[in-house]
Amino acid sequence: MAAKRAVVLLSGGLDSATCLAIAREAGFTCHCLSVDYGQRHASELAAAVRVAALHGATEHRVVHLDIGQFGGSALTDAAIAVPTGGVAPGIPVTYVPARNTIMLSLALGWAEILGARDIFVGVNAVDYSGYPDCRPAFIAAFETLANLATKAGVEGHRLNLHAPLIDLSKAEIIRRGMALGVDYAATVSCYQADADGRACGLCDACRLRREGFATAGLDDPTRYRQAQR
Repeated sequence: MAAKRAVVLLSGGLDSATCLAIAREAGFTCHCLSVDYGQRHASELAAAVRVAALHGATEHRVVHLDIGQFGGSALTDAAIAVPTGGVAPGIPVTYVPARNTIMLSLALGWAEILGARDIFVGVNAVDYSGYPDCRPAFIAAFETLANLATKAGVEGHRLNLHAPLIDLSKAEIIRRGMALGVDYAATVSCYQADADGRACGLCDACRLRREGFATAGLDDPTRYRQAQR
């Protein structure tokens, strides 16, 4: 019997790399999808290429869709500074409007073409920065939409949206990935990584990642632009 196909959204960061490893462990043939959406931390796309190659993706595609032309987020608009003062309550300026909705819609289209009934996404609702499109309610709503909006869904071929990290802490995610052989040195999480993928160590993503390795009791393989205290 042929392996099950899945589309895996792959940003090149820690969470999506772990999500790919989980999908592979579950026996899926993984078709990875990354999106060049105009993000300022474009070195994560190079990381996605590395991660896909290292962790057994059958195929990896990068879609170019410049939602950054609208601005409105510190991740796409150079005029808005990336916060470096620590993780604060509320929805931060690094939120990219509709990003996960757009990415999941692209994954849904490709999944239907491939005949895949499963999509994996590495969103997390525990150690995250307050993004509304990382919540369980959003994932459940999008899965409902996917099965109403597609030929496959209407014809009874149900699509399943998997968010296996959604209720895990960053430390738990890291431990799970290490058990599956994820090479976190190949990943880039920083919101303002330089062209070589070196992290700033100060943005929310860097802080959550560093704290995750510390809590897990593991060495942090992240390459920083300067030594971290």
